[in-house]
Amino acid sequence: MRVYRLFTLAASLAMLLPFGAQAAQAVWPGGGRAEFVNDCVSIASKNLGQASAQAHCDCGADTAEKKLSPAEMKVLDDQTDIGRAARAKLLKEVDTACPRK
Repeated sequence: MRVYRLFTLAASLAMLLPFGAQAAQAVWPGGGRAEFVNDCVSIASKNLGQASAQAHCDCGADTAEKKLSPAEMKVLDDQTDIGRAARAKLLKEVDTACPRK
């Protein structure tokens, strides 16, 4: 079940790719955060239910804003060691900060 949870989050992060350069709270584009959360919820709700998915995805977006630096947010979609490290850090932070209910 944990692997599936990580897959769900990874899929949600994939939706963040277009916003990678603007993902920090101070630079979310108009509607960008909401679009990320909505995309995340549409994926996660298949396994968590609507209310749990909404809470988990909101928590994931909040965690990204709080725990990642603007530089890390910019490289989330990069297929480089730095991008992979940023994604791994976010997955770890979300796993800790956003327990499933």
